[in-house]
Amino acid sequence: MSSNVQGSRALVGGALLNVALGTFYAWSVFVPALEREFGWTRTQTSLVPTIASVLIASMFLVAGFLQRRIGPRSVATIGGLLFVSGLLLASWIHSLPMLYLTWGVMLGAGVGFGYLVPITVGSKWFPHHRGLVNGLAIGIFAAGSGIFGPIAGLLVPRIGWRAMFQVLAAIFLVFTMVGAYLLKDPPIGYQGPAAKSTSALDVPTARVLQSPVFLALWVAYALGCTAGTMVISQLVPFARSAGFSANTAAFALTIGAIGSASGRFFSGWFSDHLGRLHTLRAIILTSMLATPLLYVWREELLAFYVLLFLVYYCYGTQLSVYPALAGDFWGTRYLATNYGLLFLAWGLAGVLGPVLGARVFVSTGAYQYAFFVAAAMASAALIILSLVRTPQPAPLAPPVPATFSRG
Repeated sequence: MSSNVQGSRALVGGALLNVALGTFYAWSVFVPALEREFGWTRTQTSLVPTIASVLIASMFLVAGFLQRRIGPRSVATIGGLLFVSGLLLASWIHSLPMLYLTWGVMLGAGVGFGYLVPITVGSKWFPHHRGLVNGLAIGIFAAGSGIFGPIAGLLVPRIGWRAMFQVLAAIFLVFTMVGAYLLKDPPIGYQGPAAKSTSALDVPTARVLQSPVFLALWVAYALGCTAGTMVISQLVPFARSAGFSANTAAFALTIGAIGSASGRFFSGWFSDHLGRLHTLRAIILTSMLATPLLYVWREELLAFYVLLFLVYYCYGTQLSVYPALAGDFWGTRYLATNYGLLFLAWGLAGVLGPVLGARVFVSTGAYQYAFFVAAAMASAALIILSLVRTPQPAPLAPPVPATFSRG
């Protein structure tokens, strides 16, 4: 089988896996039904995506270490089984701790294992189009909530949230297992189509951790993503508090998913041509402006949809450009662990965003301060990114970590 066909099969496998795992972002669809049935508060239900985000980031790192030892197919299979099992078991819960264990811990761990594989495998098959390939893989992940979120929003009032969880588990078992089977690394020494020289060295993770550039990117990643994780975790309740109907609020999930998927795909492609850092700086600036405006103009439907699209677009961009940037800076050989550590920053954003939104709402009865604080975090991320420069390739001996050198 030709390398082009094998690489294409890997992309299809990543798409099947990620469209299932991406339904994690549709969590807010189920929040009203769960709160009505059990009487849980917004703070209690907002802990679910927070727990899941911590598990995604931490298991992402574990998966990075395992992938080099047991291969991408095995890691993706583990992720799919954890995700499906958590979804199925969540359909039988009757207590808040069980909800945290199933939807929070198990789904989060499943996404952490599965999400990594299409990124690293795609980057290896198409090393000179990392932005585009990452955009495709991660964009399809975002599309999962846009496809299955509105379906769930329509069916939950008719068949109940328990049955909806079971239906999704059955569908996603097929998607994730077929997707995992198709994911395979290229042979050792593979250079990719249209191979050309690259200045990036394969820098081991221990050396990457010593780099000031890594720390700067880590902090910027966490601060820049907080606006997105806050809005995602509160989207349906926020839309309802603005006076929109349940159907309009559910449709907002589709708008958000289109925005996130578009950012992952188009900005990933743009970054291949315009540069990763230039793309990130422009997107963070846009997020800094769009986030507070989303709150200010929340009652105007057209403005609400446009600004929601932009917030999600900016969030999605970061999730496709940062892994490509890690490959540019430090090579692809250790990408699974290098980006796994960088991705822990997203885990922090996954905690900060939902907690910020929920606590502000509980304390004030509105989301105003959450949106403006998130915008301030984005401005701090922009300042940090303005200081980062592409590290010069370090000589193989003696090892010298990347610094804030002019590039």
